[in-house]
Amino acid sequence: MTVIHDITNYTSTKPAILTIGTFDGVHLGHQKIIQTLVVKAREKNCVANVLTFFPHPRMVLQKSNDLLLIDTLKEKEQFLKNLGIDHLIIQPFTTAFSTLSALAFTRDILVDRLHIASLYIGYDHRFGRNREASVEDLMGMGKTYGFEVEVIPAQEVDAVTVSSTKIRTAIAAGDFQKVTCYLGRDFEFSATVIHGDQVGRTLDFPTANLAVEASYKILPPKGVYLVKVAHLEKTYFGMMNVGNRPTVEGTHQTLEVHIFSFNQNLYGEELTVFVLKKIREEKKFDSLTALQTQLRIDQELCNKILNEKGLN
Repeated sequence: MTVIHDITNYTSTKPAILTIGTFDGVHLGHQKIIQTLVVKAREKNCVANVLTFFPHPRMVLQKSNDLLLIDTLKEKEQFLKNLGIDHLIIQPFTTAFSTLSALAFTRDILVDRLHIASLYIGYDHRFGRNREASVEDLMGMGKTYGFEVEVIPAQEVDAVTVSSTKIRTAIAAGDFQKVTCYLGRDFEFSATVIHGDQVGRTLDFPTANLAVEASYKILPPKGVYLVKVAHLEKTYFGMMNVGNRPTVEGTHQTLEVHIFSFNQNLYGEELTVFVLKKIREEKKFDSLTALQTQLRIDQELCNKILNEKGLN
């Protein structure tokens, strides 16, 4: 897969089958569209292309919007690469770009620049200035400019339409069973290990304190979680605390991961954390001894869940 930043840098003249979207989460609905696109591109000897935007349009058009995203741009690139596309075109989304009319976008970009033979889009797709054009409008333009429009119906999971918004809502609620179901994979984030105050060591539960670089990345809400941790091509299980650490009078939110049966120095290293299940809410304990007792109970519960799943 070739990653191309800005449509103006796209140079291929080969006919393309294209899909367009923000693709936050690259969830099951997105996967269905892209997998269909790749198969058709191979059948028709076309390139399989994805056009996406960064920043997310809502971040630009709603300047006060505090939207958090399921994926960082780096994560999105990897998930899309795994689906077998040929080109990922990342268009910088600006106020000026948002003023393009549907006609100009279709004629000047989709037809003249990207050379589309077919366009695969979701059933509710809208595009152009102020989202002025509908799927029906796009079909009319397809007849004018000689490309096909394939409309993909909503992907259903447990009779609920998959959407990035519903996944964000499930993450915010700590319902990672639902998140995994919608994504078709475990929710993940990458972070760098930084120095903490080392309270965990005094409790025989040393933790890696984590700093996430992308400020727009959505993270789990406060609580204790069963997690899988990837480091240097190896994976481990552990438990993570998200919160203010009220037992030690913490003043700001932290992410801490205790990796089971692991004692390596990780400072400065990057970890990828996969969130499997929320174990409990964050709680203030009367003493460090009480906290230590609860951590042992938490670890026993995590191991029980892993054993039940055949992962331990």
